[in-house]
Parts: sequence; C-alpha cells; structure tokens
Amino acid sequence: MNRGERRALLHYRLRGYRLLAANARVGRYELDLVLRRGSRLLFVEVKEKSGPGFGDPLEMIDEEKARRVSTAAAGWLAAHPQLRGLDVRLEAAGVQGRRVECVPLG
Repeated sequence: MNRGERRALLHYRLRGYRLLAANARVGRYELDLVLRRGSRLLFVEVKEKSGPGFGDPLEMIDEEKARRVSTAAAGWLAAHPQLRGLDVRLEAAGVQGRRVECVPLG
C-alpha cells in the first residue's frame, strides 16, 4: 500500500469504515481499497499528487478508469456473495498532502 492509499485509509477509518481488502487483484484490474461501514460497501480508487503545482489528483480518473473500477467491483462481489445485499458505492479519493477529497465515481 502506498502513502496515498494509507492516507485515504486513515480518512475512511476516522469515519467508521473497516478495511476488507487493499490492492485486491480482480482479473486484470486492481481495487485500491474495499471498505465497509454497516450496510455500506465502498470501492475506492485512490490517486495522489505530491503538491498543488502538479494539479488535482482527481483529474487522473477518467471514464475508462471508472469503468475498470466498476468491473473490478462486480468481480470482487461475485467472489464474495455474502456481501451482495449491501449498499455498494464507488468513490475516488484524491490525496494531496494531508488533504483527502472523496467524490462518487460514475
């Protein structure tokens, strides 16, 4: 797990989420973070930029990347049928220094 993923994980843990998987491989794709809080299951794509001069990290997530996260999430759920009834969300977490900005994917 890289620094940005660790920072995003801390952000979510402080909000009551529990880590189910990190850097999980699903076929050709990878899920950075799989988290759960109550009945919510969250698949998170994390992007990090080292400073404000390098732009917004969320700009790195395009429609194709969102599609890949969605495909990987579906594959991960197929392998974990006990979690299928949960409220599934896809998010992108942009990390820049100590700041973490989370937005829905899709």
